[in-house]
Amino acid sequence: MARNARGQVSEARSRLLATATQLFYAEGLHAVGIDRIVAEAKVTRATLYRHFPSKEDLVVAYLRGVHDMERDGVGEALASGLPPVEVLRAVAKSIAQGIQSPHFRGCAFLNAAAEYPDPRHPVHAAVLAHREWFLGTITDLFEQAGETPPDPAGRLFVMLRDGAMASGCLADPVEVCDTFLRGVDGILRSTRSK
Repeated sequence: MARNARGQVSEARSRLLATATQLFYAEGLHAVGIDRIVAEAKVTRATLYRHFPSKEDLVVAYLRGVHDMERDGVGEALASGLPPVEVLRAVAKSIAQGIQSPHFRGCAFLNAAAEYPDPRHPVHAAVLAHREWFLGTITDLFEQAGETPPDPAGRLFVMLRDGAMASGCLADPVEVCDTFLRGVDGILRSTRSK
């Protein structure tokens, strides 16, 4: 990561990443070209390539930024001191709020996987790394809550989330989120009653 003389991340890098993040999420990874990112970030091509040797590197950095943002949000819920079941509900509510936000365009990771389906590609690998972290975090919460078995409950939560993220672009987001939250409550009720 390029830093200036004071050890701060360079302003040009931050601007490039912010511009790419906005454009990639709104319009798609393949639809947005390097020339447009350079023009909107108001940097030169040389500056872009100094920070990101290829568009692929920029896409991976974008996904890492989205991952960090989501990890921080889940981290806040984990640090809340709430019991694990309530942390799961808080994570679900946060997902629902995102789906209902004005510029929602689906899951950045599902969108990226659709554009980069080769599992050996670095972009797809970044998607898989994020999903592994998220599934692991959710499954750990089910385990901490004493739910048995936690693995199927975690996978079901993630699958419901994926469906809500896709449906939130295609149907009434309020209804989608209501269905998603009821589904999460159903998982919690069914696993706690066993």
